[in-house]
Amino acid sequence: MDADTLKQKLAALPSAAVQELDHARRGFSLDVSLPPAQLVAAVTILDEAGYFIETITGVDWLGENAARIKEAQAAAAAKKAAAAKKAAEARKAAEEAGEPLPEEAAPEVEEEAPAPEPAVDDLEAIYDFNRYDRCHRVTLRTRAPRDKPSVPSIVHIYQAAHWHERETHDFFGIKFEGHGYLVPLLLPEDADYHPLRKDYSA
Repeated sequence: MDADTLKQKLAALPSAAVQELDHARRGFSLDVSLPPAQLVAAVTILDEAGYFIETITGVDWLGENAARIKEAQAAAAAKKAAAAKKAAEARKAAEEAGEPLPEEAAPEVEEEAPAPEPAVDDLEAIYDFNRYDRCHRVTLRTRAPRDKPSVPSIVHIYQAAHWHERETHDFFGIKFEGHGYLVPLLLPEDADYHPLRKDYSA
């Protein structure tokens, strides 16, 4: 299966978003975001195309909603300041030329910034696949709600995923449904915490 066919097959999965990247600059050729329900199908496509699994890890997106709201507020403030500066420059130019002052434009109705959402920012499981013969790396990303971080296990496709899933569960608390032996790998056997979550405190 060539790279274009692989991209088309992954993009055809429901709700999948495929981004082509510059491998030389980013280290990856394809970045694929998809819902957990499509994860096994995507991994099966990669397996059939001759890719091997490199890693599985997680990302805690706690605070993402608040950060987006802050960025939107900053952009709105910058837009308002730019409009005020432009209007002031137009008034000054009119005064210097002895022309009538331009009419003040009706103020735009500003939309209020959205209220912060509850702290349910997602956890994300990230899977890296590769083919050495083509130097073609693919990343799959799937998100699960923070209050129930569950994604399907892929151990039945790649046996090497066994310990990757255990390690990711250790550090992020993502449950890999169907794993069968999701006991701590690097943490104490009685650990009930996940140290790479942003709300973890020792």
